[in-house]
Amino acid sequence: MSIIIKKVINFCYYRPIASLGLFILIFFTFVGIFAPLIAPYGPIEMIVKDRLSPPSLEHWMGTDHLGMDIFSRVVYSTRIDLFIAVTSVSLAIVIGVPLGALIGYAPKKVDEIVMRLIDGINAFPMFILALIVAAAIGPGLKNVIFVVAFVNFPSYLRLVRGQVLSIKEMQFIEAAESVGNGYLRIAMLHILPNTLGPVLVLACLNSAWAILTAAGLSFLGVGIPLPQPEWGAMVSAGTRYALSGEWWIAFFPGLIITIVVLSLNLIADTLQEILDPKRKVRV
Repeated sequence: MSIIIKKVINFCYYRPIASLGLFILIFFTFVGIFAPLIAPYGPIEMIVKDRLSPPSLEHWMGTDHLGMDIFSRVVYSTRIDLFIAVTSVSLAIVIGVPLGALIGYAPKKVDEIVMRLIDGINAFPMFILALIVAAAIGPGLKNVIFVVAFVNFPSYLRLVRGQVLSIKEMQFIEAAESVGNGYLRIAMLHILPNTLGPVLVLACLNSAWAILTAAGLSFLGVGIPLPQPEWGAMVSAGTRYALSGEWWIAFFPGLIITIVVLSLNLIADTLQEILDPKRKVRV
């Protein structure tokens, strides 16, 4: 136990920025898990007499135009937005990583056909493509997860394919092939473990992008529909009241989006530095 504590202290000392990002992410994860215990009101509970109330001791982040407590909705939104990030990125990894490994070993013609299809998908700006697909299949939690995963999986396919193409020419792969190891065994034992570092970094970055995308889709009305609590939808609902002085409706959800996305980017930057074999990292 003392060794673990010492390693944690050393990590926090040598990596204060990463520690801050990790602390923020863990904090919001606990907020999402224990949302019913933290939120003083329900996510769609309306207190009509307190409509458009500014931040106060009773309503820490104020209330919206329907009298719903902003703090409670932000807390419940944490559960939804982090769930979208985790499930969509996991789905993209499950689809993209095996396909990338297969394409890396596929015949040249198959590789060219698949990569031209991926290039066609990547020709669209990612958010525009997500917006088009979301508008086609409609709003909803499951649809948002599918959209984000669909837009993200080509990144993992391309990344793993590139890793496979470079790794399979190395001597230790040739040695494994020479003793009769099949492709699946080589891929599982030798190739995929060497791709986990870049995939992990990309997963952190894509989690941040997933939160922004979900918020953007909800902001435009094709993501999580109201009155479900979601950060982007809350910002959208609050923008119409910002000019009349009720700034808190959009401000606090927007602030939380910024903090969570920043924490994920801090973690991704540190992971990239730690996992880079060209750098010597002290932790």
